[in-house]
Amino acid sequence: MGLNILTVLYLIGSVSFILGLKMLSNPATARKGNLVAAFGMTVAIFGTIFLYQDDQGNKLGNYVWIFGGLLVGGVIGTLAAKKVKMTSMPEMVSLFNGMGGACAALISISEFKHLSIALGGDLLINSTDDYSSYQPTVLIIVLGLIIGSVSFAGSMIAWGKLNGKVKDFSFPGLNILTMILLAVAIGLGAWLVVDPSNTYLVYAILALALTYGVLFVMPIGGADMPVVISLLNSFTGVAAACGGFLYNNKVMLTGGILVGAAGTLLTILMCKAMNRSLLNVLIGSFGGNKNAAAAGSKEQGAYKEISLSDAAMVMSYANKVMIVPGYGLAVAQAQHICHELEKVLTEKGVEVKYAIHPVAGRMPGHMNVLLAEADVSYDILMEMEQANDEFKTTDVVLILGANDVVNPAAKNDPASPIYGMPILEVEQAKNVIVNKRSMKPGYAGIENDLFFQPKTSMLFGDAKKVLQDLVAEIKSV
Repeated sequence: MGLNILTVLYLIGSVSFILGLKMLSNPATARKGNLVAAFGMTVAIFGTIFLYQDDQGNKLGNYVWIFGGLLVGGVIGTLAAKKVKMTSMPEMVSLFNGMGGACAALISISEFKHLSIALGGDLLINSTDDYSSYQPTVLIIVLGLIIGSVSFAGSMIAWGKLNGKVKDFSFPGLNILTMILLAVAIGLGAWLVVDPSNTYLVYAILALALTYGVLFVMPIGGADMPVVISLLNSFTGVAAACGGFLYNNKVMLTGGILVGAAGTLLTILMCKAMNRSLLNVLIGSFGGNKNAAAAGSKEQGAYKEISLSDAAMVMSYANKVMIVPGYGLAVAQAQHICHELEKVLTEKGVEVKYAIHPVAGRMPGHMNVLLAEADVSYDILMEMEQANDEFKTTDVVLILGANDVVNPAAKNDPASPIYGMPILEVEQAKNVIVNKRSMKPGYAGIENDLFFQPKTSMLFGDAKKVLQDLVAEIKSV
């Protein structure tokens, strides 16, 4: 009876994951989707704790440890989520994702220890070296160990890069070294599957996978982090699915497959948005070409500045204004005052829309989350393709902290490291106003040709302060 109830609870959990993921694809339902998926996970966890039984009818037990872990993890997770700033959300995502990979790797190590005990018993009793019945289980253990370890180590390096504590690092032949490490880890994994009695191989595989995960992410440029985060997220999902196979846990398997599939699809979309190949991500050279970045930097002409009063006048009498948010907006925590600017312009009869590049910010959907926090209407958030169709009829484009995603060099300069990357074609608008703290290059480390074009004007300063002053000026017009 308990098993039947548990099966129903797992079905509820699986359906909740699917519905939650579906709802997450739409900004209007994303928050509810998160709650639906969380409900499904809660049902699955408590169903497992109280109703699960093994083949001998034994229940889990160890309730003190289980609920102690839930309490500690729940408190830490809640406090971290409440205290984190939106600018730090990407590194928190990387940190949490890394914890998922670590869990998958620990599960593999733990289950292999249990399997080793079983192997020892078989060898003593049956005196046989036929491991064929164990090999499928060992294969899943090895896959979970390698993928989980790579996800954990890579996510920790990504976390360090996003918060500025870890710098890009590369040397000639690094790609070859990383591929050799991965090949050796896979080779040792195959050996372990053939002969599971070589228990020491588990720790060699763990060390190689962790090293590969570190070296895999180290050379990757910060501008390419959205793709890396998506890829590592898919790794964690696959590793979790391996745990579902090991425990014959359908809800864990379903959740892992959903995360893995969603992360993979998102990675492909991010690669398309960056005009990169997935192979470049896998070999660890993604965005790490510093020579190319240097080649993409060149001497530019003079730029011109615009005053707050002139910017307010131009925007007040425009028919259509497009706002392009970037990481500078997130750093300044200026999403709320940006929404205020939008409302003030709308009251004056100006049509206002937002143009969102797929990889703006430091993680997929970063700008959407930021603007949603400020209650910006989803109806006026334009994806890149939609926005590019509207720039030709736009009077003013206001760029807030975005840089590489509006750089025309992606279309015009074959020497640029971002050449071929789809961008927001803001230069098609009648007027372009760029808010930045300084003329310092963006995350890709190259100059932006847009800043030196005749129709572009620079409005320097902290995004929040500039927008506050701009709102005051527009109200007085």
